[in-house]
Amino acid sequence: MSIKKSHFDLAEIEKSTIDHYENNAESFRVGTQDHDVSQNIEAFLRALPKEKSLDILDLGCGPGRDICVFKSLGHKPIGLDGSKEFCKIAFQQSSCPTLNQQFLSLDLEDHSLDGVFANASLFHVPSQELPRVLGELHCALRNGGILFSSNPRGDAEGWQGQRYGHYMELEASEFYLKQSGFIIIDHFYRPSGKPRDQQPWLAIVSQRQDLKT
Repeated sequence: MSIKKSHFDLAEIEKSTIDHYENNAESFRVGTQDHDVSQNIEAFLRALPKEKSLDILDLGCGPGRDICVFKSLGHKPIGLDGSKEFCKIAFQQSSCPTLNQQFLSLDLEDHSLDGVFANASLFHVPSQELPRVLGELHCALRNGGILFSSNPRGDAEGWQGQRYGHYMELEASEFYLKQSGFIIIDHFYRPSGKPRDQQPWLAIVSQRQDLKT
């Protein structure tokens, strides 16, 4: 299959996208606090060891809604977001550690995580950088670790207002994940119970595989 090779101004992409969230942090918190993503959380945790307190990274944690859920279930979540305001709100909401890091310059400890929960976040990574970012998440996961990603479906890449997005269907998503050492173990479309053309979100559960050298 053919994968886009276009190059973009990465600094502009990251700054503009983060600035959008910085400037709309409170309205975003209010607007998303009641979103039901329990199907995503359940699919993620179902793939992980049971009866164990898990080290979970919420990649693109926003104002901390899902960190609070993971904490309430007895896990040890850490939030990560490029928006300083989101990290501040997430910490206030959860009292869990939050890392103010940009996706294109992650600094994560190798083999430190059981799972990465990337709900509505990885689609902001430009295609030219996605293999590297996924590779860094692969390194941060322990053997057999789980990456959950949920992103808008499509076959396009570019600006929507101030935010940059890279929209993929399952085939393209699988290409990038396999390239970076992940195998898809489950996927589904959201919202559930709707015809496919009314399901704009693709959710994928992937497992870390050892990369062959």
